[in-house]
Amino acid sequence: MKIVLLVEHFWWILGLLILGVSYKLVLRVFGVVVIPQDSIGIVDKKFVLFGSKSLPEGQIIALNGEAGVQADTLAPGLHFFLWPWQYRVNLEKFLIVPQGRIGLVESRAGAPLPQGRVLAKKVECDSFQNTRTFLTGGGERGSQIAVIPPGTYRINTEVFTVENADATEIPSTAVGIVTTKEGKSLPTGDIAGPEMQGHSMFQDGQAFVNAGGFKGLQTQVLLGGRYFIHPKFAAVELKPLTIVPIANVGVVIAYVGDPGEDVTGEAFKHGNLVRKGQRGVWIDVLNPGKYPINPYTHSVEVVPTANVVLNWATGKSEAHQLDKNLSTITVRSSDGFKFNLDVSQIIHIPTADAPKVIARFGNMQNLVTQVLEPVIGNYFRNAAQNSDVIAFLKERQQRQEEARASIKAAIEQYNVGAVDTLIGDIVPPEELMKTLTDRKVADQQRVTYQTQQAAEDERTKLKKATALADTQASVVEAERRVSIADFDAQSAVKKAGGEASAKTALAQAEASVITLTGNATAERTKAVGAAEAEVVKLKIASMEAGNYATIETAKALASAQGVKWVPDIVANGGAGGGESSMVTLLLATLLKDRNVTATK
Repeated sequence: MKIVLLVEHFWWILGLLILGVSYKLVLRVFGVVVIPQDSIGIVDKKFVLFGSKSLPEGQIIALNGEAGVQADTLAPGLHFFLWPWQYRVNLEKFLIVPQGRIGLVESRAGAPLPQGRVLAKKVECDSFQNTRTFLTGGGERGSQIAVIPPGTYRINTEVFTVENADATEIPSTAVGIVTTKEGKSLPTGDIAGPEMQGHSMFQDGQAFVNAGGFKGLQTQVLLGGRYFIHPKFAAVELKPLTIVPIANVGVVIAYVGDPGEDVTGEAFKHGNLVRKGQRGVWIDVLNPGKYPINPYTHSVEVVPTANVVLNWATGKSEAHQLDKNLSTITVRSSDGFKFNLDVSQIIHIPTADAPKVIARFGNMQNLVTQVLEPVIGNYFRNAAQNSDVIAFLKERQQRQEEARASIKAAIEQYNVGAVDTLIGDIVPPEELMKTLTDRKVADQQRVTYQTQQAAEDERTKLKKATALADTQASVVEAERRVSIADFDAQSAVKKAGGEASAKTALAQAEASVITLTGNATAERTKAVGAAEAEVVKLKIASMEAGNYATIETAKALASAQGVKWVPDIVANGGAGGGESSMVTLLLATLLKDRNVTATK
C-alpha cells in the first residue's frame, strides 16, 4: 500500500517538476513570452500574415510591422500573442557600463554618414534605448559621437553594438591637451581652434560641432577630473602644469589669438608686447604659481627676478644651468703671456623688464649667449692687454672694481642690471709661475734660515737658562745661608743692643748705687770726719800742736811706703824737747828702711 502511494506521489512530483521547467515552453506555445527582470526581448518577425510588407531598400530594422528585426524591444514581464510560428524572441541581458568607463556605440542602422564626417551625429534617443526614436530622428549608421555614461541600459543589440572604454582621467598635477577629429577645418595659418562654449569640456561632441568648432588642436585645456569624452571624437594628451617658481616670473608667448597691437610705445624698438589673450609676447607676466597652460599654443619663459650668478669657469655651473656652456676666459697680457681667469657675474632682471628681455632675445639662454658672454669676455681680454701678468695679479681688486663699473654700463641697455662682477681664480703661464715660485721659495728659505737662526739663539738662551736653573739650588742655599747669617747678625746686634741696654741699665743702676754709696760714704766719712775731727781736736787739745803734725806726717809716709813710722806708743820725753825728739825718731826710721831696701 505504501509502495503504491509513493509511486503515485512520484509521478505527481515529476509532473510538477516537468511543468516548472517547461512552463515557458508551454506558454510559448500559446503565444506568451516571459522576459526576465534583467533582460530584454529582441523580436524577429518571420513573416506578415496579411499582405506583403518588406523592408524599404537600405533599411534593416522594421519600424512599421515589416518582416525582420523589430525596432521595439520587449521589456521584462509577460507579452502575449507572440506566436512561436511567427515570431522569434531572443533574450539579451541588460547592458552595464561600469563606473570609470563609458560605452562607445556603433549603429548598424540609420542614414549613411555625410562626406567628411567620421562620427554619426547625436540623436536624442534615451541613450540608445529607444531605437525607433533614433531611426526616425535621423540617426546615422556607424560610430556614434554620443557616448553612454556608466549605468544599466536596455539596448537593442541587433541595432547597436556597445564597447566599453575608459573614461578620461586628468590628474590634479596635469592638464589635458585636446585634439578633436570632428569639426571644421582650421583656417590657414592657425595652429589651434579657439575656445568654444557649450560642449561641456568636449564631452558633448555634437554641441562642439554645432557651435562651429574646428577639428585639430584646441586652445582650451582640460583641468584635473574625470571626463566622458569619446576617444574617436577627441584625443587627450596629458601635460604637466606650468610651474613658475618663487623668485621668478613667467613671460607668456602666445601662438594663437588675434594679432595684437604693440603696447610698448616708441621707446622700445626691439620687439612687440601685446595684451593678454592676443598673439605675441604678453606684457603681463605670470607670478609664481602653477598654471594650466597649453604648451602647444602658449609657451612660458621663466625669468628669474632674484640675483642670478653666471660663472665663466670650466666645469662649474649653477642650478639654473644658464652658464653650462660658459668656460674659463683666456686672455693675453701686454708682455705676451697667455693666462686664464675665472669670472662670476651677478645680474638682476626687474619684473617689469622681463617681457622686454624675452621680446628681445626669446629666452634667457639667448641673453647669456648673445650679450653677456661676448661683453664680459671681450672686456677682460681688452683689460689684460693693457697690463702685464704680474701687475694684473697685484692689481686684482682694482681690476675688479673697474670691470664692475664698465660691465654695468654695457648691459643696462639690454634691460639687465649688473649687481656685481667678481674675478675668481687667475692662472698665470706655467713658465712664469715657475719663476715666481722659485723666487718665492728662495724668499721662504731666507725666512726659514732667519727663523732657524732665531731658534738657535733661543736654544742658547734656553741652555743658559737651564744652567742657571741647575745652579739655582746652590744659589738658593747660599742666599738662605746669607739670610740666616743676616738674621744671626741682626740677632747678635739685637742681642748686643739688649746687652748694652742691660749693661747701661746696670751701669746706671751701679752708678746710682755708687752715687748713693758715695753719698752714704761721704755722709759717713763726713760724719766720721766730723767725729774724728772732734777726736783730733781732743787729741790736739791733749798734745802739742807740733807733735800732732809730726805724727800725722809719719802716718802718711807709712801708708805710702808700707812702713810703720809711728810707734804704737809714743812717750813724750819732756816738755821742752818733745817735738824734736819725734822728728828725730821718724828720720831714723826712714833711713833704716831705705838701707834695708838697698841691701836687698
